[in-house]
Amino acid sequence: MKIEELLLDSEHGLSIFSRELIDSIEIFLKDEKPYLKCMVSDKEKQAKPEEIVRQLFILKLMREYGYPKDRMAVEKEVYFGGEIFEKRADIVVFHKNSVEPYIIVEVKKPNRKDGVQQLKSYCNAEGSPLAVWCNGKDIEILHREKPNNFIHISDIPTIDQTLNDVLTEPWTFEKLTKENKLRQGLSLREVIENLENLVLANAGVDAFDEVFKLIYAKLYDEFAAFTKSERKDKILFRIYGESDEELYDKISMLFEQAKGQWKGVFSDEDKIKLTDCLHFFI
Repeated sequence: MKIEELLLDSEHGLSIFSRELIDSIEIFLKDEKPYLKCMVSDKEKQAKPEEIVRQLFILKLMREYGYPKDRMAVEKEVYFGGEIFEKRADIVVFHKNSVEPYIIVEVKKPNRKDGVQQLKSYCNAEGSPLAVWCNGKDIEILHREKPNNFIHISDIPTIDQTLNDVLTEPWTFEKLTKENKLRQGLSLREVIENLENLVLANAGVDAFDEVFKLIYAKLYDEFAAFTKSERKDKILFRIYGESDEELYDKISMLFEQAKGQWKGVFSDEDKIKLTDCLHFFI
């Protein structure tokens, strides 16, 4: 039985995972139901969509980020004020030589808003500096700067990196090209639908106009990184740990520079109207 078949009509997906990772998950029948073996606990689990995504993310943490099995836990109890939360954290990666959570991952709630909200409560309770929500199709990575203050970041640190390495690492045109080749992307239709749903959540904003402005700003960013020596090949259309306000200012700056470079597409009065959801696009 193929994994793709088990995720049909599910809110979970597979597009952020490589074919190699997907093919590494072995599905077997038990009591006429599909099962798999947990990569951390070695226990047999029914192969429900959220469990498939969890095991794939565990593999991703192991193979792409280098975290060993002995630094992970699944379905870990979450404590707050000495009491146990009703729900458990899906995946926890611990600090080296410590029992303190370093990364908490939520995969069971496929809806972004619900999943991220639950994830934040886990991180605040456990003091984890990194939070990851993933439904297999989309991913959101957060850095908990302090209680109730989370910022979006572009990636998870590898086992050989510190969190600060990720927060300060510049993206170059070469790195962006390599990443785009490696990443398993959504179809164009799925991308457009996801963007439209996010934009429409901002009342009074035209979805097509706003998405086109962001594309326009991103095209200019790559053009500038490739052609302008003062940029030193650096990509700015990325999240480098900025707040929502700082991210908006940076993308707005790129949009203004794009208007100056390629005149006649937008008027001088045109501005990016998206504010608090920019991190979903970048």
